[in-house]
Amino acid sequence: MHSHSIEQWTHQHAFLGESHDENARRTLIVVVLTLVMMVGEIAAGSLFGSMALLADGWHMGTHAAALGIAAFAYRFARRHIGNAHFTFGTGKFGDLAAFSSAIILTLIAIQIAYESLLRLFSPVPIVFGEAIAVAVLGLCVNLASAFLLRGSHHHDHGHAHDDDHDHGHHGHHHHDHNLRAAYVHVMADAATSLLAIAALLVAMVSGWVWADPAVGLVGSVVIASWALGLIKASGAVLLDVRADEKLEKVIRARLEAGDDRVTDLHLWRVGPGHCAVLVSLVSDKPKQPAIYKRRLAGLTGLSHVTVEVETCPH
Repeated sequence: MHSHSIEQWTHQHAFLGESHDENARRTLIVVVLTLVMMVGEIAAGSLFGSMALLADGWHMGTHAAALGIAAFAYRFARRHIGNAHFTFGTGKFGDLAAFSSAIILTLIAIQIAYESLLRLFSPVPIVFGEAIAVAVLGLCVNLASAFLLRGSHHHDHGHAHDDDHDHGHHGHHHHDHNLRAAYVHVMADAATSLLAIAALLVAMVSGWVWADPAVGLVGSVVIASWALGLIKASGAVLLDVRADEKLEKVIRARLEAGDDRVTDLHLWRVGPGHCAVLVSLVSDKPKQPAIYKRRLAGLTGLSHVTVEVETCPH
């Protein structure tokens, strides 16, 4: 006779992404890079009396704060992975951080649009050489940061394989929205720097001083659209929006065999690459829940399965 301890039957709720620790390391490096750039620009701006350097330095500070939120989210989720206080683990903490970062990004877009409008109607003298140098320096740091995050960003998406022969699961719930938020922040800053360089060069050569604020308005719209996309994606996870309609259909198809019928099905994301499902079934001749769970074996990303069965004659 075999003896089993209660631990063998206890559910684990470790729903972190497959590349969690690697993403955390890369994000922390990007935070340090951004902070060094910020301090350097503020120090140089103060030393040389440059408003362009000071303004860009504080602008980098807002991105550093948002990236810091992402880095903290990774650390918090790992540190509290076994904390029973979190009912379904800490896998969604990254989505909360991403949502917060997207709000910050939206505010940055509004600030850029406001400053651009002011300069469009009240042009100010531009020291082209200095301004272009600051933009180029910022662009280099942003591109280096984007390269660091891009490796992990694409690795996370690499698991979105198509298993139509099995369950039609496209794996979009594998996305690490916290990493995506960090990536969008550095790309937004890079886009701002690139557009600024182009606008400053045009203004310097042609004398069209309105080109700089006009391009600033375009950049704010682009950044706002990225931010809103991130708000929608991370907010959907926080509100437990249906995780994967194709996977839901496959679950129904696998469970509804013979006289078994699904009466209630809830599928939601509990972390990058992890979904939970709660199913209620009725049957003329109900089986043990374990039998129904075995029917769902092999479905990628289905990490927490709860089944309840009721008898319903005819």
